[in-house]
Amino acid sequence: MEINKRELISFNERKFPEDICFRPIGIIHSPFKNLTGIPIQPSMSIAQGRIEIFEEYQDALKDLDEFSHIFCFYFFDMVKLPVPLQSKPFLKDEIMGVFAIRTPFRPNPIGLSVLELVEVKDNIILVNNLDILDKTPVIDIKPFVPHFDNRETNKIGWLEGCIRDKVS
Repeated sequence: MEINKRELISFNERKFPEDICFRPIGIIHSPFKNLTGIPIQPSMSIAQGRIEIFEEYQDALKDLDEFSHIFCFYFFDMVKLPVPLQSKPFLKDEIMGVFAIRTPFRPNPIGLSVLELVEVKDNIILVNNLDILDKTPVIDIKPFVPHFDNRETNKIGWLEGCIRDKVS
């Protein structure tokens, strides 16, 4: 179905949602069984693992194996809400706003990792560069497309001069 032929609510009937609810589409299987020692970003990880997509969503995996990397969106299900809006990041000893850091402790505890896709077999996605705790619920998968997703930048805020490999 073409995107412009899909059924949408009319713009005039659109109301801002009070709540947004998601259902997990899968689960992460990773070597990280506790919070200690998890790489703080996927680019700093050599860990392998798999994403199990629940059977009712398996058809959505069609053609995904044609991509080298994926975005994996997931839910930090162990975060207790509410969270402070400021926190200290791993790479600097200073309190910062949570929207300026990559802490899992966020008002909406959603995670995002770019993972190398090794293979798709049935309802399993084998991945490299995992930085996600075992048994984490998956919200969505999207293909990483360098032409769309890479950006040249000369401004990385407080991270300038702070980036180094680190684990939690």
